[in-house]
Amino acid sequence: MNEQWAAYQDSKVFADRVATLYGAGEDVLALQKARYGKLVERFEARFGAQKGGLCFFSAPGRTEIGGNHTDHNNGRVLAAAVDLDTIACVSATEDHTIVVDSEGFAPITVKLDNLDIREKDFGTTLALIRGTAGIMKEMGYKIGGFRATISSSVLRGSGLSSSAAFEVLIAAILDGLYNGFIVDAKTRAVIAQKVENVYFGKPCGLMDQMASSVGGLVAIDFKAEPKVTPLQYDFSARGYSLIVVNTGGSHDDLTEEYGAIRSEMNKVAHCFGEETLRRVRPEQLWQEMPRVRREAGDRALLRALHYYNENDRVHALVNAVKADQIDEIKRILIESGRSSWMYLQNVYAKNSPEQPLCVALSMAEYMLHDCGAYRVHGGGFAGTTLNLVPQSQEERFLRHMRQMFGDKSCYVLSVRPEGATLV
Repeated sequence: MNEQWAAYQDSKVFADRVATLYGAGEDVLALQKARYGKLVERFEARFGAQKGGLCFFSAPGRTEIGGNHTDHNNGRVLAAAVDLDTIACVSATEDHTIVVDSEGFAPITVKLDNLDIREKDFGTTLALIRGTAGIMKEMGYKIGGFRATISSSVLRGSGLSSSAAFEVLIAAILDGLYNGFIVDAKTRAVIAQKVENVYFGKPCGLMDQMASSVGGLVAIDFKAEPKVTPLQYDFSARGYSLIVVNTGGSHDDLTEEYGAIRSEMNKVAHCFGEETLRRVRPEQLWQEMPRVRREAGDRALLRALHYYNENDRVHALVNAVKADQIDEIKRILIESGRSSWMYLQNVYAKNSPEQPLCVALSMAEYMLHDCGAYRVHGGGFAGTTLNLVPQSQEERFLRHMRQMFGDKSCYVLSVRPEGATLV
């Protein structure tokens, strides 16, 4: 076992970092010791024993509390980093080559002498690694080779944005190893988004990357330069648990569905000579609705209406959080979810007989209709729901959801105060 790690895992410094990132308690500390220790063992098995120079990085998953599909049109969101994360054991090298060994996947090698965009690599982890190095080099940051073993509790398809956590993690590693960890959290998020848009080929917004990079509970306004407002709110202290339910729906072949939301909102904006809806006043849309319907179509019009109403809801939600109005928070979350279902139309994929999100939302409405809240979570079409569940109802809620969607379908989350970090 690496001597550096052996000393670090038993130190007060490590115990304090675990308490900050994952919560206090001997069970939590033991779990993270084992988790990081396994990562070191995998590193030594894959790359050989290291006398020193090992670094540990972490980037959290995120939960979207308000603002469904508003970020890509420069809207508002309320999001939070969570206590599930992607971690890496890393050692710098001098061979200008990155080798990443992620648990459960074949190792990936990226040579840094050619960082061109390659369409044949769209949708691959290779593209994310090459893209991060390419964008950072383009922006004037130093890059270099490294070896890394990576493990993640932000499982793919969990709805907690494993891809954003991975992108942000790679950016943090290159920054930490070669730039002294000087890249600010907002810039790191922008880098990760550009990577996903340009190298990965997915037209995502900026919310996922920003929440993972910044950490904590944050209100983000993307009107111009992203304005990030940290907030403090402890749902558990108010008697509620944040629970994400993974319905098991596959995200495969849904890039077109996700992309259509953004492109249709943009199409409405183009009716007014603008690139995004944030640059169009909602009263303009109401005044020109017949023309917009003819030029952009019914679904685009409905999605634009969702956008404007959702932006207003996020503003009201932030005010409710600041005023500690839990009943108002619940009301807004339910209203947001209904808008996503009716107007945004991202609760199930078109022409698909499988509608697990609808089933999960219907179950939540039955169990939480007079005491909690529920809404689609993240991109939609397949995947997850977000639920605000009274702690007195948590056991019952989890039991029924697990019976329907599987024993590992539910994640009880805590807000993590830090974003991507050197552990």
